[in-house]
Amino acid sequence: MKKLSVNFLILCSFLLLNACSSAVKTEEKKNEEKLLSILPPEDLYGDLFFEVQENESLFSDSKTFVDAVPRIAPEDIRKKYSEEQPDTNAEIKAFLNENFHIPEANSDYETDSSSINVHINKLWDVLKRPSDEQVSGTLIPLPNPYIVPGGRFREIYYWDSYFTMLGLQEDGETETIRNMVDNFAWLIENYGFIPNGNRTYYLSRSQPPFFAMMVQLLAEIEGEKVYSEYLPALQKEYDFWMNGSDNANLVAYKRVVRLPDGEILNRYWDDKDTPRPESYREDVETAEKAIAKNPDRTREEVYRDLRAGAESGWDFSSRWLSINGNGDFNLYSIHTTQIIPVDLNSLLYNLEQTLARAYELEADPEKAEVYQRKVENRKAAIQKYLWEEETAFYFDYNFKNSNTTGIYSLAGVYPLFFEISAKEQASKVANTLEQVFLRPGGLVSTPHNTGQQWDAPNGWAPLQYMSIEGLRNYGKDQLASEIKQRWLNLNQNVYQKTYKLLEKYNVEDLSKESGGGEYPTQDGFGWTNGVYQKLSKGE
Repeated sequence: MKKLSVNFLILCSFLLLNACSSAVKTEEKKNEEKLLSILPPEDLYGDLFFEVQENESLFSDSKTFVDAVPRIAPEDIRKKYSEEQPDTNAEIKAFLNENFHIPEANSDYETDSSSINVHINKLWDVLKRPSDEQVSGTLIPLPNPYIVPGGRFREIYYWDSYFTMLGLQEDGETETIRNMVDNFAWLIENYGFIPNGNRTYYLSRSQPPFFAMMVQLLAEIEGEKVYSEYLPALQKEYDFWMNGSDNANLVAYKRVVRLPDGEILNRYWDDKDTPRPESYREDVETAEKAIAKNPDRTREEVYRDLRAGAESGWDFSSRWLSINGNGDFNLYSIHTTQIIPVDLNSLLYNLEQTLARAYELEADPEKAEVYQRKVENRKAAIQKYLWEEETAFYFDYNFKNSNTTGIYSLAGVYPLFFEISAKEQASKVANTLEQVFLRPGGLVSTPHNTGQQWDAPNGWAPLQYMSIEGLRNYGKDQLASEIKQRWLNLNQNVYQKTYKLLEKYNVEDLSKESGGGEYPTQDGFGWTNGVYQKLSKGE
């Protein structure tokens, strides 16, 4: 009996060890799957990715393939591609259709003759996506439902979402706002920052840091407890943007720049220096042109500057370009990483203010004081380096050349929105807006017509909103109202003709469509809808 008990114990131990071993293997398998799930498309699909993205005959939009959903495991697709070796365009297209669900930008939603406000209210359900249950190609699954911009933009986007939330607030969609803020907090917790969008090919860059603004918006609805709830996420995002700032020997490291007198300001950056997967062919062509014009540049430098321009959200604009002897701007002259932007530093000023407020509410006066000093230091640096008295406006600053860029852009209204400006400065900015930027349909993003979408003749909803609110902060209500009415009228006139809300609008010639950039104007459209609802219903 005793011998049997020993044997029984040995058997139990053996079974337990096997069970533990299986559990470890299962956990390892899960980790492998998780690792696979965050691979960008060039790693996910190997040679097939390059074959497709280098061939302009397969898809007119480079984003199409990287958003495709594999019908079988990516490793099986790679194996099949290696074995079958499709050669002609027809064979490759057939292979793609057999092994992927190819996305289409068009929605099944049928427009009707509803008023524009009612139409936007209906669109929230059209643009809403459920929480993602599983990995599907390059999409990073999010735990809660969210709103996408629309058209080719099938995922959540960082800075778009704040302006979308403004409209959701007006339409009482509080739960959706909460879900989206929670998704962004989840991304910060799991990836250390908020990516450009929830795609694996966006995991090397962020976008303008509006998360603090989202938290403030939610606090308006739910109360100040929201600041404490999201304090860890706010702190972690700040740490991401300030990575390297404690190194006294740095001049520029990632997103941080130390200026000659010791001030710290920030720039846009991307952790990779390769072509963007979603614009692969376009980036390769731009780099080739850049090197042909300036052999001292490297492809990696050009790719990094293109990617940093994408992190800015202004992809692309004269803000990041050099003007040539003929007075023209060319994309191959892009040098985003040399530039300290007005908008980014104003947003980080707001993030520092938000952290100071959150720590104050947490009864941590020491940390609150630390961030209040950072607020004051950044404000002084913005005024010192980004304000130009002679031209009475805020400009981006080229720290390599030690001077402002001289490129007028609506990024110059951000110090008014966040109340960084003195009253006299705000009055001068208002005059400049009226003289340089005001057009029949609202404000033009820049007065330069370069063929890039963030330049003339285009106007964009988020910049109209930032400008209008910035002017209101300083009592410039008449100009604010004029801009608002011109913008709303333009949106409404286009809607009455097309029953569409567009990503951007031609504010110079109201008979023409917007254009420029890497893709056609999209309809949907998240932030246009949000700003329209806020401006038309919020007063």
